[in-house]
Amino acid sequence: MGAFTGEMNAAQAVDLGLKYTLVGHSERRTLYNEDDTQVAKKVKSALDRGLTVILCIGETLEERNANKTDEVNARQLAAVRQLVPSWNKIIVAYEPVWAIGTGKTATAV
Repeated sequence: MGAFTGEMNAAQAVDLGLKYTLVGHSERRTLYNEDDTQVAKKVKSALDRGLTVILCIGETLEERNANKTDEVNARQLAAVRQLVPSWNKIIVAYEPVWAIGTGKTATAV
């Protein structure tokens, strides 16, 4: 089981009167294999409907251990940048996937 983040589309969120949406959550990327392109399309769809997007980016433990944090985060942001010209309604949330359920604590470097 899980929280099933992302089971509502942008049109439904707007119909409910919501103002914000979470896109790119690690649960969607991992359990539903949403890639950077799919996430970018969801961001654009939400913005096109007037929602403010909270865009989750972050690396897995394997990527962190391989020193790919910056590379992964840049790649995830670049996918959105290709489709979205204005970022005034996007909030970027760094979600260190490696710290979820691992017992490892994310701290400032």
